[in-house]
Amino acid sequence: MLIDFGKTASDYARHRMGFPEAFFQHLFQEGLAHPGEVALDIGTGTGVVARGLALRGLAVTGLDPSAALLGQATELDRAAGVQVRHVQARVEEAMLPDASFDLVTAGQCWHWFDRPAAAARVRQWLRPGGRLVIAHFDWLPLAGNMVEATETLIKAYNPAWAQADGTGLYPAWLRDVQEAGLGDIRTFSFDVSVPYSHEDWRGRIRASAGVGASLDPANVARFDAELGEILASRFPADPMHVPHRVWVVSAVAPLS
Repeated sequence: MLIDFGKTASDYARHRMGFPEAFFQHLFQEGLAHPGEVALDIGTGTGVVARGLALRGLAVTGLDPSAALLGQATELDRAAGVQVRHVQARVEEAMLPDASFDLVTAGQCWHWFDRPAAAARVRQWLRPGGRLVIAHFDWLPLAGNMVEATETLIKAYNPAWAQADGTGLYPAWLRDVQEAGLGDIRTFSFDVSVPYSHEDWRGRIRASAGVGASLDPANVARFDAELGEILASRFPADPMHVPHRVWVVSAVAPLS
């Protein structure tokens, strides 16, 4: 299944809810991020994490292979009144100076990388004692809820989509960072309820890997219309309250 989030850039920027405020609060409370630090956000997409860090006083570079997503990020940064340096490249191939970042973040993207290669590059780019934060913000399919119904429809249109039935937990990432030579590995998670209007939920799903990033436009349109019918008939509350889980693993580069 070929994935191109550039095809979904407009929906991605408009409808996809970013990490909640509580995520950034945890980063600072846990000592994982500090104002004045130099940060790199890999797989930055439309810049949700990068922008959140820049708004809190970090100097941030956002790295992504998609020109369309970086274009949306630039517009959103401008609207937010922050500056983020953008680099268009795959994380496995990016040419960035070694030992130049206090913090590297990867929000909602680690699964798209060649993970061992990405972890090795991150270790190169981190300063001694620098920190890697891999984070996810996932919807939760629970029995009978709108997420379960949505995932069932995605699988009907796209049988190759393999991301259904998730729990929002990623224990394999701990091994990735440990095998790259990073230490002091820690995790935390918490759940939040995110309000989505029917329009925004449909846009959010159009922007997802299993729909707009992989289906042809005609099937995206048919899918979207059918999802709208499901929401109207089975989940009429508008906005809906969609359960999500934030999950984070952090690790530290060796001092020498």
